Amino acid sequence: MALLERLQDRSAKVGVIGLGYVGLSLVREFARAGYRIIGVDIDESKIRQLQDGKSYVMDVPSEEIGKWIETGQLEVASDYDRVRDMDCVSICVPTPLRAKSKDPDLSYVLDAVVAIREHLHRSQLVILESTTFPGTTTEVIQPILEESGLVAGRDFYLAFSPERVDPGNSSYRTRNIPKIVGGVSAECVRHAEALYENCLEQVVAVSSTDVAEMVKLLENTFRTVNIGLVNEFALLCSKLNIDVWEVIEAASTKPFGFMPFYPGPGLGGHCIPVDPHYLSWKAKVNGFHPKLIDAAVQVNQEMPGHIVRRVREVLKPLKKELRGSKILIVGVAYKRNTDDVRESPAIEIIELLKQEGAEVGFSDPFVAQLSENGTRLSSRPLDEDALAGADCVLIVTDHSSVDYELVARHAAVVVDTRNALKDIPGEHIHRL
Repeated sequence: MALLERLQDRSAKVGVIGLGYVGLSLVREFARAGYRIIGVDIDESKIRQLQDGKSYVMDVPSEEIGKWIETGQLEVASDYDRVRDMDCVSICVPTPLRAKSKDPDLSYVLDAVVAIREHLHRSQLVILESTTFPGTTTEVIQPILEESGLVAGRDFYLAFSPERVDPGNSSYRTRNIPKIVGGVSAECVRHAEALYENCLEQVVAVSSTDVAEMVKLLENTFRTVNIGLVNEFALLCSKLNIDVWEVIEAASTKPFGFMPFYPGPGLGGHCIPVDPHYLSWKAKVNGFHPKLIDAAVQVNQEMPGHIVRRVREVLKPLKKELRGSKILIVGVAYKRNTDDVRESPAIEIIELLKQEGAEVGFSDPFVAQLSENGTRLSSRPLDEDALAGADCVLIVTDHSSVDYELVARHAAVVVDTRNALKDIPGEHIHRL
């Protein structure tokens, strides 16, 4: 039976390479649609947890993982040899930045593609979901896979479909977020559409993999630029002694021509802090300097430093210096109501505070341990003792389950970067 028929009747065996937030969310939709899945991840601790029926992603319940493992619908392994058993391969590995140069780091993608090449077979569908720069699929991945002797579009199918996972979003999940698909040929697109149409509500085909790659970068660069604008606006309003939150709220009453964005302590998550760098790098390689994008990135990158300076300022009237002061951070996840700390601005803020000699602790209802860049801290209960014992309470993430009235009542001074205390008066409360 041809692959297209097996995709349509769900008898195809689907593989997912990389079982993080993106990969495991995709596994969930494939499984709910009735596909048999093989998941591969080089992190053996993840494989052990999944084999034990335990999920490490908030949006994917352990009960579902356990059921799929028990029935054999989901198999997981750390061995790329299982690629030979897959009819479809979705690549969902990280695409970070190089630490110093901030250039794209495709090492995880390249490792996966080289491993897939060794087991690539005719009529196999390979889809890259990892965010990357335009041209990656055709200029980087296709030549590697074709070293197998098979030709994309003729012997196997190759496509790009950007992930759009939004951790913690209860309204939009993988299933009901429109799925963009671009292929290296019409048949490649057709096969990718057949796979996704069985498990997702809407599939949107575009003319090429380059377009599909660019779509994701536009989405997140749009957010980066607008967040950069509102962050700079917040800094300006602070200089003018104007409440930026009130300004945004009033501007939001306009029914057209305005979309509210909100300032904060910096950008977090895998996509928004990373994707504009991919776009900027590709632009510069092609002789184009994206001034607006680079300026927005710089503004956002400077926000953690601004927050630390703000803490120093509010401590001065109390005749306290940062050195030796006890700072309690409320919320270290990169966004509210998740346990995701990837690229969280809280991590840089903690490092900067520690460099200044402050004693730093944190409380987060979703994050029990923080172990990033050499920082190892455990969350503590957000109670009266913790609040009263801090020289400054710094709200970095506005989780909805936090008792903010308790915070305002017992903290000596609060720096609120998210306007979490907007309805609570007090001269000891200092907003971004």
